[in-house]
Amino acid sequence: MEVALSKSVLVAVVLAPLFGAILAGLFGRRIGRAGAHTATILGVAISCALSVYTLWQLVGQGAAPFNENLYTFFQVGGYEAHVGFMVDKLTAMMMVVVTFVSLLVHIYTIGYMHEDPGYQRFFSYISLFTFSMLMLVMSNNFLQLFFGWEAVGLVSYLLIGFWFKRPSAIFANLKAFLVNRVGDFGFLLGIAGVLMYFDTLDYATVFANASSTLPGVGIEIFAGREWDVATVICICLFIGAMGKSAQVPLHVWLPDSMEGPTPISALIHAATMVTAGIFMVARMSPLFELSETALQFVLFIGATTAFFTGLIGIVQNDIKRVVAYSTLSQLGYMTVALGVSAYSAAVYHLMTHAFFKALLFLAAGSVIIGMHHEQDMRKMGGLRKYMPITFWTSLIGTLALVGTPFLSGFYSKDTIIEAAKFNAEGGGWVATYGYWAVLLGAFVTSFYSFRLLYLTFFGEERFRHADAHGHDAHGHDAHDDHAHHDAHGHDVHDDHAHDDHGHGHGPHVPHESPWVVTLPLILLAIPSIFVGLFTVGPMLFGTDMSGHHAQLPFFLGAIEVSAANDVMATIKAELWHGWVKFALHGFMAPAFWLAFGGFALATLMYLFKPELPAKFAAFPPFKLAARILNNKYGMDDLWIGGFAGGGVLAGKVARKHDEVVIDGVIVNGSARIVDLFAGLLRKTQSGYLYHYAFAMILGLIAFLAVLIKFWR
Repeated sequence: MEVALSKSVLVAVVLAPLFGAILAGLFGRRIGRAGAHTATILGVAISCALSVYTLWQLVGQGAAPFNENLYTFFQVGGYEAHVGFMVDKLTAMMMVVVTFVSLLVHIYTIGYMHEDPGYQRFFSYISLFTFSMLMLVMSNNFLQLFFGWEAVGLVSYLLIGFWFKRPSAIFANLKAFLVNRVGDFGFLLGIAGVLMYFDTLDYATVFANASSTLPGVGIEIFAGREWDVATVICICLFIGAMGKSAQVPLHVWLPDSMEGPTPISALIHAATMVTAGIFMVARMSPLFELSETALQFVLFIGATTAFFTGLIGIVQNDIKRVVAYSTLSQLGYMTVALGVSAYSAAVYHLMTHAFFKALLFLAAGSVIIGMHHEQDMRKMGGLRKYMPITFWTSLIGTLALVGTPFLSGFYSKDTIIEAAKFNAEGGGWVATYGYWAVLLGAFVTSFYSFRLLYLTFFGEERFRHADAHGHDAHGHDAHDDHAHHDAHGHDVHDDHAHDDHGHGHGPHVPHESPWVVTLPLILLAIPSIFVGLFTVGPMLFGTDMSGHHAQLPFFLGAIEVSAANDVMATIKAELWHGWVKFALHGFMAPAFWLAFGGFALATLMYLFKPELPAKFAAFPPFKLAARILNNKYGMDDLWIGGFAGGGVLAGKVARKHDEVVIDGVIVNGSARIVDLFAGLLRKTQSGYLYHYAFAMILGLIAFLAVLIKFWR
């Protein structure tokens, strides 16, 4: 008997977090803090359990994918808009990742936000985000996809600006909102192109007819020059992914989004929302495979993001911003995989990255709690003996991130590098550039990752430089701009803000975080180590763990790749002989030795010779490079002074035009003209009979003069 996915189960997956969000958001004062986190955690836990059950049905019981419309949203002419679900293995994998990470973040939030007056509001937002993300990944049509796309953007805006009394938070959420509007405009144009040429927004119909509808069809965007329709649609769709998944040049919003509380950095900006663009392109693989130009564009953007944003992470001192730039770089790796048609490797790295990057963000939050809301790594050091659980889980996350063989990050990241290598062998300069970008990125990733680890957990205990008044040795306040604030803008400190004697004198002594913080770290560390071992064979190569017993491809029916672009088949044929041999091969690969080089250099500079960074910083070439990196290549200036500044200038010109031309000339000017003529006419209406007789005589004389002149 064939197993079928239950419609009611899928509806419950989506609605359970929504009900929790409604309870916490609308009735938060009545149910209190405990009621708010209980309702939302229960809702997400139900969603997670049902998502795991759905994935098990698809993988373990051979259930057929689900694709059905549940509700007709509206009907205009011959077009109908539906709310429906398409749930295959790609969707189910995303459902499990989203709900599992969200569940752990909800638990973590109990400890991290325990003093914040916006406690219930925060739980409502993160549960609402989970609902929005599930609507995005489970949709079976472009319109519902766009709804989820915009919904996660809205909740992200609310969460980045959660501490809304802080100007920096408001600036950050506006920046995120505006930059994403640029990407979403392109995304909307791509959806419009799909509707124009397919007369439907249903995934299954579009994908089934793509190869017969789009090839050879052109469109004139500018007169006299024809563009390939498939290329135009795919690039427009990818522009949306560039905004949501923070690809150059639409990446500038993500580092500033660290202004929000740390739990949302893990939930939104590491594991789920920023990967929506990667998921979308993988879902649209039947369209992207029709345009080699679009794939080259995707590859170039991804390679640029992977390498150059990683370089910025080297000079960051805020612990969360280092992890943020690491996220940008890893999103670039995923995009490179998409550009070389290794869609399965992209979404596989999406999955593994969700675990270890959420781990690193939450570990950074644990450090911030232990350091009493200090985020500057230069004021840390030696924390491993005070925060052992945070240290060991951070080490696991770091080893996974740099691609250490046998850890989950290795299997996904190394596969992307190998895919880029095979693609470069038969490609042009873009393919070569993509390979070298991800290869050299291994060195950069390793260097800034171990720099963070050493500055935070090793070396001198620099937090002891603080005096009894909370100022450091240079007289600066020990709490930076990122200190927690309540809804009224006041500092919020936790119960451990005093020293061990409870008198509030002397330097703050770091402490391990409570169990609601450390438990999610441990639960994320486990898949960061083991998930690759058990899943790389089935998910990427259609084999069991040993590399034998061929199975059906995991993403069969969800991802389509043309035979000419199938680099994953090449990797399987030449390199895949099981997870052990694949990892052993990794020890001989250039990426491993480059990562080891980054580790060795970071160890020398920040562990054995901590005076070296200052010496390098004084050397002119390094000083210039640091200035460029600290200035983020001028991209912020371009956006703020160029795009945003241009918008402000256009607004000022429009206002001046309104004041001078519209109000001054047209409205007020016409009124003055009417008033002038009315004044003149008023003078002719004197009321005296002889004035009217005189005017009549003058008129008669003028009439006779004209008549005589023209009569002749």
